[in-house]
Amino acid sequence: MRPIQMVDTKTQYLHIKDEVDAGIQAVLDSAAYINGKAVHDFANNLSSYLGVKHTITCANGTDALQIALMALGLQPGDEVITPSFTYIATTEVVALLRLTPVFVEVDKQSFCIDPAAIEKAITPKTKAIVPVHLYGQAANMEEIMAIAEKHGLPVIEDNAQAIGCDYTFSDGTVKKTGTIGTIGCTSFYPSKNLGAYGDGGAMFTNDDALAEKLRMIANHGQKVRYYHEMVGCNSRLDSIQAAILDVKLKRLDQYSAARQKVADYYNNAFAEVKEITTPYVAPYTDHVYHQYTMLVEGIDRDALHTYLGEHKIPSMIYYPVPAHRQKMFDAFGSANTEMPITDWLTDRVLSLPVHTELDEAQLEHIVQHVVNFIKA
Repeated sequence: MRPIQMVDTKTQYLHIKDEVDAGIQAVLDSAAYINGKAVHDFANNLSSYLGVKHTITCANGTDALQIALMALGLQPGDEVITPSFTYIATTEVVALLRLTPVFVEVDKQSFCIDPAAIEKAITPKTKAIVPVHLYGQAANMEEIMAIAEKHGLPVIEDNAQAIGCDYTFSDGTVKKTGTIGTIGCTSFYPSKNLGAYGDGGAMFTNDDALAEKLRMIANHGQKVRYYHEMVGCNSRLDSIQAAILDVKLKRLDQYSAARQKVADYYNNAFAEVKEITTPYVAPYTDHVYHQYTMLVEGIDRDALHTYLGEHKIPSMIYYPVPAHRQKMFDAFGSANTEMPITDWLTDRVLSLPVHTELDEAQLEHIVQHVVNFIKA
């Protein structure tokens, strides 16, 4: 049996090696390493896949979130509503821009931001909402967009973990996550469902004026070279990464199906294990399983995590410390915020390997060790 990886990018590469190598070689031959044809081709192809008008690439997913907030013209002290149960990048950029993060609860089943909590947190200082499509499924965007429209607020979707996920509205309309809000943001970090072999990110919007502003901010605030109209930053997806991503984009649906097959295996294997609650999938979304995150109760979650590691089975706790309890936010007094659902989840979540290269022998090995620990 091959060693089990949390994410096996090497084996995945071997299946697409010829195309990836050819794409890299084409960039080397062109010598257009920054903002070359490969970048434009990838951006256009990604826009077509997502069904969105504009894709603006950048250096990483954190930059995408920062640039999106900058494009909205928010001022220091403005409040941005976001979940605490998420990776720190979502909330870090809020503080970085001297905005005020307002942490709200997530839904206990889906782990995504709770629309009712958003509504309760809105004040006259609220200027944006940043929902996160966590672990690979969508937040309840229909309700979130209704709240945003009611209060005249822009929505920035953090889609770093759910690219390729479909959201179905009550009227049957289907849209890709990241294309529903005012701006969508994603990351192409290597472990992501659509991952580069380095860093990368992108923003999505159907608003022409906003797209132009996002492009300018990502390029030193300029539209014409050396004429800088606003304060921006230097955030670019390089051509080699774009060439790699373009090869993988053609297989994104295939990759999602492979992840879903792994999740089905786990779901069936743990169906009768009362100590495990397998991932809930909300009726308005599919799930592309950036992570397979289960809830563990009645046993020592941390001991299970350690036990699996001792048997060379990787597992992860996403996330052991929620954002509102991170030291970086001490100035906002957020540690005193009562978030019982978030705290409850941080004590119980455990993620097992889920990726495109897992085979049945590996999955059987993982499941057997989880069950063995629980029955011991």
